[in-house]
Amino acid sequence: MIERKLQTHLKKHWNDGKVLIVLGPRQVGKTTLLEKLCNQEEDYLFLNGDDIITRQSLENIGEVQLKQIIGKQTTVFIDEAQRIYNIGLLLKIIHDRLKNVRVVVSGSSALELSSSINEPLTGRKWEYNLYPISWGELLNHVGFLGARQQFDTRLIYGMYPEIINNLGQEEAILKQLASSYLYKDLLNFNGIRKPEILSKLLIALALQLGSEVSYNELAQLLRIDRATVEQYIGLLEQAYVIFRLNPLSRNIRNEISSSRKIYFYDNGIRNALIGNFNALSLRNDVGALWENFLMSERIKANQYNESNAKGYFWRTHAQQEIDYIEEQGGQMYAYEFKWNPKAKAKFSSSFVEMYQPIEKKIISTDNFEEFLG
Repeated sequence: MIERKLQTHLKKHWNDGKVLIVLGPRQVGKTTLLEKLCNQEEDYLFLNGDDIITRQSLENIGEVQLKQIIGKQTTVFIDEAQRIYNIGLLLKIIHDRLKNVRVVVSGSSALELSSSINEPLTGRKWEYNLYPISWGELLNHVGFLGARQQFDTRLIYGMYPEIINNLGQEEAILKQLASSYLYKDLLNFNGIRKPEILSKLLIALALQLGSEVSYNELAQLLRIDRATVEQYIGLLEQAYVIFRLNPLSRNIRNEISSSRKIYFYDNGIRNALIGNFNALSLRNDVGALWENFLMSERIKANQYNESNAKGYFWRTHAQQEIDYIEEQGGQMYAYEFKWNPKAKAKFSSSFVEMYQPIEKKIISTDNFEEFLG
């Protein structure tokens, strides 16, 4: 099993007396990771939110019945907790009334789970995100040369654990993951009035990978209103399928302030949506795949390192642009992503003058490990 970096954070808070919550896409290893930690205890109770009998048994349950279900167990693991009605109140009862019971929770929908637990569990929880395998985790598992040997494959097929562990079956597995299973929680959400639009929207976003996205253009393409586009993109983000990168705008003349870029958390999912698993040498979207890989891996690295950096892109109406900018502790860091290590990059002088102090760096296939550290 590939060692997950999040395990260190969970172990640190294992005996804190707070509810441990791990959110992330389906099939990234949340259950495997939490079961590994729970198995270190003498015994634990596993409750599966995807199981209808379990859900019905826990609906509107009181303290007495809850004590009967938990019995003498000192650790309770609730998997896919977003499927359980009133899960926030249920967790609050366990935390407040069953003092010697440790609770760990997984969920694949930040939308449903966060909205139901934030208020009841204020001051009572540690919350983390788990993503597909990170480049750093792969590096630690197979070594530098082993990871580099897989480099092209990871750009095409992505970093889901099942993909990495089943060489030769990538396309079949990804087609299943990229089907409605990936966002099955959204299909059960009341806010989704047009489920068929989700697939069309995802394909449209996949084809615009690394480019600025216009909600108005998407609305016209899909023949829906702009508000629905915004709502569905927000829902897809909370289901850990995509994430947005906003523009940096501090009132400099000509800066673009209203657009955004949208990336996928995994290259393989993106390629499955458009049905393109061609080798890198046969593709015209290598630059977009490279940028998406770097952005998704940077998200993982920053969160696992508990960084408070804020990320942006920058562009002006005069077509001056910088791929990625991070702000941390009053310091700006500007990055240009180049697939070809020999490619040159020029950082806009107006940007550099306005946003001093700033560090500039070109990230290529020669040096990206440092960026993803």
